[in-house]
Amino acid sequence: MSNIFGKIFRITTWGESHGKAIGVVIDGCPVGLKLSESDIQHELDRRRPGQSKITTARQEQDRAEILSGVFQGMTLGTPISILIKNQDARLQDYEKLKDVYRPGHADYTWEAKYGIRDWRGGGRASGRETVGRVAGGAVARKILSQVGVEIVGYVKQIGIVKCQMSKSKCQINSKIQMSNFREQIDKSIVRCPDASVSEQMIKLIEKVRREGDSVGGVIEIIAIGVPVGLGEPVFDKLSADLAKGLMSIPGVKGVEIGSGFECCEMRGSEHNDKFKVPASSAGRRPSKFKVITETNNAGGILGGISNGMPIVARIAVKPTSSIVKEQGTVDKNGRSVKIKIIGRHDPCLCPRVVPVAEAMMALVLADYYLISRMYK
Repeated sequence: MSNIFGKIFRITTWGESHGKAIGVVIDGCPVGLKLSESDIQHELDRRRPGQSKITTARQEQDRAEILSGVFQGMTLGTPISILIKNQDARLQDYEKLKDVYRPGHADYTWEAKYGIRDWRGGGRASGRETVGRVAGGAVARKILSQVGVEIVGYVKQIGIVKCQMSKSKCQINSKIQMSNFREQIDKSIVRCPDASVSEQMIKLIEKVRREGDSVGGVIEIIAIGVPVGLGEPVFDKLSADLAKGLMSIPGVKGVEIGSGFECCEMRGSEHNDKFKVPASSAGRRPSKFKVITETNNAGGILGGISNGMPIVARIAVKPTSSIVKEQGTVDKNGRSVKIKIIGRHDPCLCPRVVPVAEAMMALVLADYYLISRMYK
């Protein structure tokens, strides 16, 4: 099984949904980075269950405990191990389902491949595994902040309810704009910056929950301050690894970068981002001036290499597979059965996937930034 992500800055996540604990081991972190448990805790609090009326009722504090790799508040360059204990697991919710293949879950494929599976909440295939990613992403964000990179994600769509904010309002080019945008997002329990649309999304989520069902949506992730030159032009494209990282998040069924699938409806004259030199760089030597683009259909990546513009990606998140509504399936003996999945589940994954998506973008960008330093 592949449990490691990254080339130089690497994370290994470990643990199961209803085991004693989960966590992450981070390798490749530079020496001398200021790091505390509070840095990690801030991001875990954004992902943890039970944080609002539209999330799962499972109550986990998700307290981060750094076991190694940090001394007197500074990283040592040795592996950083972070532990998060599971404190509110309910095995009884899954006892009746241990011999049944739940629709939409990895139960069947996991058992068909390995011959054994952890039926307690999905085990390693559960979205709870992403706690380790968020902890690792918090460290990656600390590295990126040193070079001015900031990342924010928000819910763009839930079901048929779409955030109608104009592209200009969602265009983030400065730290001030990023801070204001993040403030708008954090005011909403559904993590949508448009207050009126946010209320519509919440009502839809509450409606499907009452019906015993679930709903999916779209999340957009933006990174500003990314240096020019991250990524390689063939197989190690920044866009390729970013897509891999985002696609590896449980429940994600599609990834777009920049204009994404909308490019199919555009002409080359519309899609090409025209280059220009900002007034602040006018008159400088070619090696010194900055090049920007008038639009950002490329999403900050050209030829697999970052071009200095904001990196923009979107992910499609499926409806939560665990629903109360009765479904038909089969058990491990091939018999047809009907099931209702009783337990504590998110009626919509999107609000809690936002910090996970930010973490995966941070992990990819930190990895490629450290790789780029090798060439200098």
